Amino acid sequence: MDRATEIADFLRSRRAGIAPDQAGLPFDGRVRRVPGLRRDEVARLAGVSSEYYTRLEQGRAGNPSPEVVAAVADALRLDDTEREHLTDLLAPAARSAAAGSSAAQRRAPNRSRVQKVRPGLYLMLEALEHVPAFVMGRRTDILAANLLARVVITDFDAIPAPRRNLARYMLLDPQARERVGEWDRIAAETVAMLRFEAGRYPHDRQLADLIGELTVHCPEFTHWWGDHRVLRRTHGAKSYRHPVVGELQFSYESFQVPGDTEQMLCVYTVSPGSDSAQALQMLASWSAPEAVGGPGVR
Repeated sequence: MDRATEIADFLRSRRAGIAPDQAGLPFDGRVRRVPGLRRDEVARLAGVSSEYYTRLEQGRAGNPSPEVVAAVADALRLDDTEREHLTDLLAPAARSAAAGSSAAQRRAPNRSRVQKVRPGLYLMLEALEHVPAFVMGRRTDILAANLLARVVITDFDAIPAPRRNLARYMLLDPQARERVGEWDRIAAETVAMLRFEAGRYPHDRQLADLIGELTVHCPEFTHWWGDHRVLRRTHGAKSYRHPVVGELQFSYESFQVPGDTEQMLCVYTVSPGSDSAQALQMLASWSAPEAVGGPGVR
């Protein structure tokens, strides 16, 4: 990934989305040839010179201070995830210096290391027997999934371990388009998660290969990738259409695994006594004899 191009495209996409009146700028009488804010207007709002902001947007400003990054983020009205992404793009050295050496080590893991789920997490997945739950690692890799996750989403155990990946399933498996409610929205959000990951780890070869595969085989991917939207999986709502029990409505929560910043525990919950809860109970009973070996293993 070319860092200078990523910086330029991200900043241009964000300033294009802000009208001058939204930023509190008065009409200056000039004809606007591009949507949103001009470079000099972002510079004025951030308290830096136009020349410096131009170098910044072109990826030629070195490692700007955390204060400058924060000022630009304020000027562009970035949310928390976008701010972190901008810091990843602009000032990885500044982030490490501000956060300390232990954080710097966390930011530069061994990308070739195979991720493994510790035994306690497997036991937790088994304990969550009434709702779908799974552990997601780098690049949206699925590291482990309980029975209901395999029944409701897809049978991750049937997929070769190196290809158990949520983005690959969501964007390339025809079943996902049939089962996932609001597929366009969920798929676009999945791409935004990958974009955030790419900003954090620009030299991850496996991530680059995954992005290349999705670019070639998913017609919508290039458009969503070009939006430069970034997203961190936290919580929200999802629906699935299961071939046996029909519509399922979920709320989901995602938690960073203590002791491993690169793993997330994702749990899909349902309202007690709801149609979805009854359908899940039916699926668990129907599928139990087929369950072998507990949660899937990477």
